[in-house]
Amino acid sequence: MPKALQLSHGQAVIRLREIRARLEELEKRDNLSEEDERDFNELTTEFAEVDDHRRQLERRSALERVRAATQDTERAPASVAVMPGSAATGRSYDADPVLNPDSVEDRRFRNPWDLGEMRTFDRSPEQVGQELKARALAAVEKMAAANDPIRSAATNIIESFDDKRGTIARMCLATSSPEYLRAWSKLAGGRAHMMSPEEQKALERAMSLADADGGYLVPFQLDPTVIITSNGSRNQIRQAARQVVATGDVWHGVSAGAVQWRWADEESEAGDNAPAFGQPTVPVHKADGFVPISIEAMSDAENVTMEVGRLLAFGKDTHEAAGFINGTGVKQPTGVVTALTGTASEIAPATAETFESADIYAMDGSLPARYRANASWMANRNIYNLVRQFDTQGGADLWERIGADVPALLMGRPALEAEDMDSGFNPAAAGNNRILILGDFENYVIADRIGMTVEFIPHLVGANRRPTGQRGWYAWYRVGADSVNDAAFRMLNVATAV
Repeated sequence: MPKALQLSHGQAVIRLREIRARLEELEKRDNLSEEDERDFNELTTEFAEVDDHRRQLERRSALERVRAATQDTERAPASVAVMPGSAATGRSYDADPVLNPDSVEDRRFRNPWDLGEMRTFDRSPEQVGQELKARALAAVEKMAAANDPIRSAATNIIESFDDKRGTIARMCLATSSPEYLRAWSKLAGGRAHMMSPEEQKALERAMSLADADGGYLVPFQLDPTVIITSNGSRNQIRQAARQVVATGDVWHGVSAGAVQWRWADEESEAGDNAPAFGQPTVPVHKADGFVPISIEAMSDAENVTMEVGRLLAFGKDTHEAAGFINGTGVKQPTGVVTALTGTASEIAPATAETFESADIYAMDGSLPARYRANASWMANRNIYNLVRQFDTQGGADLWERIGADVPALLMGRPALEAEDMDSGFNPAAAGNNRILILGDFENYVIADRIGMTVEFIPHLVGANRRPTGQRGWYAWYRVGADSVNDAAFRMLNVATAV
C-alpha cells in the first residue's frame, strides 16, 4: 500500500502543510542544485498523491453522513427532523468515523502540542490548566531526544509541582515539541536561516513564555533540572535535600509544629490541639555562565543538540555545590552551614579546640529522634578520614564498614561528602571550624525554577576584534535553597582561639 494511503485525514493535512513549507523554502533559492531539483519533483508528486487521498477521505465521510442520515430518518417519526451528524443520529461531527477514526479524547492528544483545538472561551483557568497538564503528560511520552529516566523525571515534575493554571505544563508543551527541538538545534548550530515556518512559529510561541531578558528556553527534555533529577546529582547535598520546583520568584512551603495530643475521657470536649502553622519561603536567585564552542564542534548539529543538556546540567550541578554549603543568601542560595551558624543547632565539642569520638556520639544523642531516623552526616572527606583514625586498634570507636567504605556509614547513617565544608582545623590559628553536620536534610529545601535560557552568540572576537573561530552560549537560570527547620540539624563547630 502506498504510504499516502496509510495516512488519516488529520495526518494528510499535516503532511500537506509540511510539503508546502518545504516547496516554498526551495522556491526562495536563486539556483537549485540537482538534489534540490530532485526533491522539488518528488515533493510535488507526493503532494498530488496525499491531496488526492485527502479528497477521497472527505468524499467517503460525506457519503457516510448521507447514509447515516437516511437510515435514521427512515427509523425516526415523521415529526422529527434529523440532521446529518447531529446528536440524534448517535454520531457527532467531532467523531466522524472517516475523518476522525479515533475517539475525540484520543484524537485530542494525538498531537498534544497543537493547542489550536483547545476550547478556552467558556472554561475557567483551572479547567484550562487541567487540560494543559494532561496534554503535557502526553507530550512527555512522545517527545524526542528523551530516554525513560528523563520521561519519568519530567512526569514527576509536572504531576508534583505544576500549579492550577498549568504554568509548567504550558512551558513543557511550548519547548518539547518536535518543531521547537529542531528550531533550537538549528539556532545552537548556527543555522537559524534554515528554519521552516512551523519551526519559527514554535520558537516565537516559546519566547512568549520567557522573561523579557531575551534568549531561548532550553527544550524541556534537555532542561538541566530535568536531567539532574533523572540522572542523579553529583552534588551529595542535593541527593539528600528536599528538591522542589518553583513556578515563581519565591517558593512557599507550609510547616506545622507538633500536634498536641491528650488522653481524653469519654464524651469530653476536645482541646485546642491545633498546630501552629508557619510558611517558610525560599527565594530563587539568578546564576549565569558562558560556554565558548568552536565552529568545528558545532558542525555536527545533532551532536551539539544532544550534548548541550548534559553539558549545561554538569556545569549547573558543579556551580551549585559551593552555594548549597556556604552561600550567603544574598543574590545566591543560603547554604546549610550559613543557615545553621549562630543558631541553637550549632554545638561545641566536649573538649575545647579538640575533635574526638565523644563529639560524634554527642551530636547523635542531641538530635531529636524524629529527625534522627532519616538523618545523614555531611562533612569534607578529610574530616571522615580523621574519624577513621580515632581508633586504629579495632575497639569500640571503630567506624562501621571502615574497610569497605561502600556505602559510607557513620554510626549506621549515610556519610555524605561536601568538598566546600572545612577540611580541618588548626589549633594554632583562631577561628571557627564548622566541620560536621548531622540532620534530616529533607528540612533543607532546594527550589529549582524550570526554564534555563540560552542566548547564542554567532562569533567571538579576540583582543584585536577579529573572529576567533568560536561561537558562544550565554546561559542563565534561577535556583534557591535554605533550611526551613534548623531544629532538624546539629552542626559541630570546633572553634579555636590563640
